[in-house]
Amino acid sequence: MASTAGLVVDIVDLPQQIGAIKNIHLDTVAPADLGAEMIGAQEGGPLVVDAELTCLGNGVLVRGRAEVHLSGQCVRCLRDLENDTIITFDELFFTPEAARAQAAEGDEEADELFMVGDTSLDLEPALRDALVLALPFQPLCREDCAGLCSQCGERLDDLPADHHHEQLDPRWSALAGLLADADAAPAADADDAEDQDVDRRRR
Repeated sequence: MASTAGLVVDIVDLPQQIGAIKNIHLDTVAPADLGAEMIGAQEGGPLVVDAELTCLGNGVLVRGRAEVHLSGQCVRCLRDLENDTIITFDELFFTPEAARAQAAEGDEEADELFMVGDTSLDLEPALRDALVLALPFQPLCREDCAGLCSQCGERLDDLPADHHHEQLDPRWSALAGLLADADAAPAADADDAEDQDVDRRRR
């Protein structure tokens, strides 16, 4: 996935000595697909990130805080959701040498480690992981949301308390069909008799 320029941090001025610190502040916009299926950061919406970068022997430790504007839908009634949230994340971005050492030691997840670039560090993957973990698996407009009416599809919270739909027993529905056929038969016979009478008169 392509990096979002607004989340790529320049680390040229981070001293290459253990314990050196650089503080950053990013006031940018959220990239696409930052979140889960039903709720996530609104693409192009405001995204503010503050982080502390600490140089370590095997990489850079990032302790960050992000303010994100979320949008999505309630899984029960499909009402639009809009709210702001704050997430935090602590991630170690490994140098290429440290990542290769991890792989050599048999670390099966070495390919998934966050990496430090030559002169920059991309916060987007760490932010994505942190946000997905912080989001509700099934977002709701409120905990006691009643959902949708199974018959008409309207939101139950917008309908009167006595809202209901008359449901006939399927056995009565079948009987009603038979009665309708029985009622139609005499009418068809009468129409045939009338047609025959007209034919006799014409002769």
